[in-house]
Amino acid sequence: MTAAPTRDELRDHLLTHRIAGAVATPREDNLRKYAMFAERDPYHLFGLEPERVWTQGDVVKLMADRAGVSADPKYRSGQDHIDVELTLDALDRFADRLGQAGELRQRVLLATGHPSTLLAVHLAFAAGLRDAGCEVTEAGAGWSYQASAQVGRKRRSIAYFGGVGVTAEGGSLVHTHSARPIRAALASLAGDGDPLPDLVVADHGWCGGAGQAGIDAIGFADSNDPALFVGEAEGAVQVAVPLDDGIAPRHYTPMSRYVLARAGLTVRPEA
Repeated sequence: MTAAPTRDELRDHLLTHRIAGAVATPREDNLRKYAMFAERDPYHLFGLEPERVWTQGDVVKLMADRAGVSADPKYRSGQDHIDVELTLDALDRFADRLGQAGELRQRVLLATGHPSTLLAVHLAFAAGLRDAGCEVTEAGAGWSYQASAQVGRKRRSIAYFGGVGVTAEGGSLVHTHSARPIRAALASLAGDGDPLPDLVVADHGWCGGAGQAGIDAIGFADSNDPALFVGEAEGAVQVAVPLDDGIAPRHYTPMSRYVLARAGLTVRPEA
């Protein structure tokens, strides 16, 4: 598929490659992560500070509504599900906000806590926004911090590739839920007297931390990562797109092209 797909074509693609529909994430893992979020485990809050108390049952209900997982509290194990229509609807909202940024030539920060799979998606968006005249900021590049014991207490730093922020550990890009990088990036801008981003396009803690700071934030989240959906429900996050975030990068390409086309941004051949 070399052109931007239609919604129907993208629906088929998402289901075929299990980006939505019968995704690989098992029910047991979803429930375990929902319980950890309800307990306010910092690793699963993604930088957000929920306004209300969320029980595991509350999270199940929300995720059934926002992502399409089973709403049955007695369903404890087996295959779970992401409703592809919810994914497509969220992608449309995501694209509309991305298009607004392009039309207004806003300052945008893009980043991913899941570089092994989602970096290419964000690279395509960064290129499209730059072509539209947006400033794609690389705030906080080089800032480093000591990771928590949960991930081995190694030194991590902010790096940018093609305008997309990632967390690096030595020469490797690492998966992270932490909001520390986005907080440092925003602090770097404030310290230099530079304006904050008008929009953050991200996932994991990069997205949640931006939303908690009051910045427009849109992003992707898996069915076992409820934080951004809670943030969306409470108004801290503008758009949370439900999808399996662990698929081979090439399978996200039609989705990227669909979003760029709907947003009125350049769809490059390599996108």
